[in-house]
Amino acid sequence: MGLQGDEETGKGSPEIPIKPSLFRFNSPLTQVSLIGLVCFCCPGMFNALSGMGAGGQVDPTAANNANTALYTTFAVFGILGGGVYNILGPKLTLLTACSTYVLYAGSFLYYNHYHHQAFAIVAGAILGIGAGLLWASQGAIMTSYPPHDRKGTYIALFWSIFNMGGVIGGLIPFALNYNRTSAVSVNDGTYIGFMIFMSIGALLSLLILHPSRVIRNDGSRCTNIKYSSVGVEGKEILKLFLDWRMLLMVPASWASNFFYSYQFNNVNGVLFNVRTRGLNNIFYWAAQMIGSVFIGYVMDFSFKSRRARGLFGVGVVAVFGTAIWGGGLAKQLDYTRHDSLIKMDFKDGPDYAGPFVLYFSYGLLDAMFQSMVYWVIGALADDSEVLSRYVGFYKGVQSAGAAVAWQIDSHNVPYLNELITNWALMTVSFPLLVVLIIKAVKDDDEVEGKSKEGGTIPGIH
Repeated sequence: MGLQGDEETGKGSPEIPIKPSLFRFNSPLTQVSLIGLVCFCCPGMFNALSGMGAGGQVDPTAANNANTALYTTFAVFGILGGGVYNILGPKLTLLTACSTYVLYAGSFLYYNHYHHQAFAIVAGAILGIGAGLLWASQGAIMTSYPPHDRKGTYIALFWSIFNMGGVIGGLIPFALNYNRTSAVSVNDGTYIGFMIFMSIGALLSLLILHPSRVIRNDGSRCTNIKYSSVGVEGKEILKLFLDWRMLLMVPASWASNFFYSYQFNNVNGVLFNVRTRGLNNIFYWAAQMIGSVFIGYVMDFSFKSRRARGLFGVGVVAVFGTAIWGGGLAKQLDYTRHDSLIKMDFKDGPDYAGPFVLYFSYGLLDAMFQSMVYWVIGALADDSEVLSRYVGFYKGVQSAGAAVAWQIDSHNVPYLNELITNWALMTVSFPLLVVLIIKAVKDDDEVEGKSKEGGTIPGIH
């Protein structure tokens, strides 16, 4: 199904005079905000569910196996997702993707009663397909729609709206399980609440416009694509595996979701009781909002030179990463997988404060790291068709790493080994991102009116 017809293309179109309006429906601001709301309802609620540790259950086996299945299919469809998005367009791609989140939450509602993990594993595999499609679409929208000198700001806007879903999603288990201080798993209402929000997200996806219909304030369209095909997309996706820019991003991509199994299961899930895990999630995802706004400002406004802003941003995240993982190491030395720990409650005062600050800081670092990587991807091009493939590659490698991480945790690897691996993976990625920025990110005066092929970047508006 190709995207055809003059309405779907900006190719050969002159820049269109635009009447300034903050809430113009076909503006990048409105469309990025809408994809933020879609992700608020779907992956935002999924994050809240995962962030409770073990999917809200006492035994992490089902959640670990479901997440392994999820990220295995996610790795494949993350890479393919950019091509699917270019062929089907955003509405059909996103509607299909969002529906898989509802099924996944429903599988844990089923598990709450029957404790058969097969449904959760199958639902996880199906969600991996949907998540690959959703995040490739989201990444194309978030990185290609904004003006090139405000991509950090738009990434921060999206990340804040999206992670508000995790905040609200954390309130659901906290409120519904507040008086269940000895509970080992969340109640049915928790999963039903997640399913309602996810269903709303599926409906909101119908409001997303095709990129050729989105017009920036300077009158330029977000893509010149007239149509795409399976053959074209297959060829372009295969070329990514030989693209030196994508290869430099592999360690950062692999590291960027690798730490979730450790943080969710072995920090939040191990140290705290059910209601406190919900409360911690509220602040974990709130920290992501703070982190994305901070690093978005750094990436857009710290220096006049875009390359200098990118290098400075990597340096800032590296410093925060070293400090936060160092704090995590200090806490991790206090307990092992074989210890029988008394679950902490948020009313435990000083004993709770230190681990809470650590978990909050993990959320801060996650947003800073991923927002910084998205900014680098967005600095490589401006066209939605191209960036959908770049983001798809990033999400595919990211998900392959996550699949490995969840399976590592299911094999009872020592907590300390998991922490050191996460720290090392993130640290290795920083110098490679520096090389990528130096060699591939152009300053404004270098890209003005030039073409991307042959070493310059097209479509910069």
